[in-house]
Amino acid sequence: MQYHQGQTGKDYPPALSKWVLRPRRVLAVARSYGDRVRIVTQSTSGPAATRNLGLKHAQTEYVAFLDADDLWASDKLSIQVAHLQQNPDLQICITHAQMFWGDRLNQEAERYRAEPRGGAVPGYATTTLLARRSVFDEVGGFNPRYWFSDAVEWFMRARRMGLEIAVLGDVLTFHRMHDRNLTRRHQNASREEFLALAKESIEFQK
Repeated sequence: MQYHQGQTGKDYPPALSKWVLRPRRVLAVARSYGDRVRIVTQSTSGPAATRNLGLKHAQTEYVAFLDADDLWASDKLSIQVAHLQQNPDLQICITHAQMFWGDRLNQEAERYRAEPRGGAVPGYATTTLLARRSVFDEVGGFNPRYWFSDAVEWFMRARRMGLEIAVLGDVLTFHRMHDRNLTRRHQNASREEFLALAKESIEFQK
């Protein structure tokens, strides 16, 4: 919440829909912000269903998503909003993203520093995204079938529909790597899901 509330520029009222393992703790923090945060809840249904719940209750022209793992630069939203306002036909805007590691993963951090993935990369992920709310009426929401690759599947759908995705060169999103990342805790399931999505994409293009 602090990274949302710390955004520069106009006031961005959030609707908090959160898929969490410790809901009481998260709700207590969210409620401490008072009327600045609107809280909506549902039974545990996974990340995609939770994002869709937030979309359902969003009342703003633009929507963005921030996971607990990730951080935003303080000017992320203002830069993306300005880009969409300057390009009224554009509906989707993402930023570059960069990983950073917790203290327990120093060896992994060193290994990735020598790889391209350890640097700034185009962030085809929900946490880099800022989009007009109306684009989800056109593309649809996130598919709850996918627990790990729902963002990739959504971007693929948008591309198939011919929608332009603006990729800003600024690194405005930072993905925290730690020993409790969802994909780390479920590596086999994550790998299988991404492989299945890749196969579906190939079949679609035939």
